[in-house]
Formats: sequence, structure tokens, C-alpha cells
Amino acid sequence: MAEIAAFRQSNRRDYFRDEEMQKRELELLDSTVTDLTKVIGGVRTVVLYDLDLKDDQLEEAELAFKAQDDEGNVWHLGQYVEIYDEEEFVGGRMWVVGHLEGARAGIIMKAQPRVGTPSYSQGYAPPPFNCTDRARTYQMGQKTSTASGSYEDVLVSEEFNEEEPGASQLKYYARGVGNVRIGWKGEDEQQEEMELVKVVQLDPKALAEVRAQALELEKRANVYGTTPPAEQR
Repeated sequence: MAEIAAFRQSNRRDYFRDEEMQKRELELLDSTVTDLTKVIGGVRTVVLYDLDLKDDQLEEAELAFKAQDDEGNVWHLGQYVEIYDEEEFVGGRMWVVGHLEGARAGIIMKAQPRVGTPSYSQGYAPPPFNCTDRARTYQMGQKTSTASGSYEDVLVSEEFNEEEPGASQLKYYARGVGNVRIGWKGEDEQQEEMELVKVVQLDPKALAEVRAQALELEKRANVYGTTPPAEQR
């Protein structure tokens, strides 16, 4: 795999929101590509830092570790998730390639997606994490509009797992931007629908703040793993 992932621009923050705010609580997803890397299974990954907020209350914080191979496929090599109750830390759980035993990397986005091809693993982790996510190319050449703009030639990926049979999440990817919309199909109890609100390029001060927050999670996450600490690049 390439040493540094090229699939998203570093120091970039994406903001998502729940589309049906008038019917449900306000949910925001703040996703940042940091300037940190972490070596997992011999692969230097880029560290993504995500915050999930509902009605301005932090519910989850996550570090995700991704890299891109020489053919352009984007891989997922693990994640660390912290759960909060009214912003009080409840606990965390982690899997990365090599820990838990049996954990394996998976593909988040194929370099050459095609409709009608078999589904593929997005990463696997055994209990207690239970990551069995899979995806397939659902549609191509679509159009969609969000608060962040209008997009053409959109790829729609269908994601599902063993824990929720019959339920699928639809993710819309625009060329040069990434994920711009999240929808659903089937028997999905959550029926989550989110849209990209804006993309921000962080200045050095904002980037330093995000880096510090991500490293705080990293300190707790590294207790569970056998990987070297994340480092700034």
C-alpha cells in the first residue's frame, strides 16, 4: 500500500447533518482528516478523527485508520470508538489489523467500482467488536444536491452487515469530494439520512487543536493494541 493515503486531502474537515431535523433530534457528524499517521501491520495509515453529536451533545468520538494501495483502492485497517453519556466518557473499544486476533483489513472504496460485481469486506473484527461490514456498488452516474452543492456522476455504495439483516445504508460519493450523502434501504430501523453541509480546510491553529484531541484518544486506544503510537507527518 502507499505510505500516505491520497484519497482525501489532509487537514480537511467535513460536516454532515441529519436531513430530517424537524422530525428528530439534530445530529451532526464532524469528520476530519488529520496530519497524523499510524503504522498498522506494516502499513502507514492516515488517521481520521470523527465526532458524532446529537443536540450538541457528544455521543461518539472515533479514530479510523485508512490507506490507499498502488492501484487506488482505499483500505480500512481498524478504528477506535469512544462512547459518551451527556459528554461523560463511558468507555472505548478498538480493533486494528493484528488486534483483535483474526481482525482483517477491508476495502472502503474500490479504485474501479462496477455495478453488478460481488460485495466486498470493509474490514472484519470478531467479538466483542463484531465488525462484519460489507459493501457493493449499487448505482453509478447519479445526481444529488445537498447544502454543500450539486453533484453529478455520483457513485452510490450499498453497505450492510450480519448484525442487521435486511437493512442497508446507501452512501453517495462525488468525484473530488467524497461522501456527500447518506441514505438507507430495506428494513433499517434507524433510517438515517444525512447530507454534507460544508467542507473546510483547517488553518494551522485549528489543525493543532484537532491533532491534540485525536492524540488524547490515541493514548487511551493504544492500551488495547500492539501498534506504535500515531505521529505527526
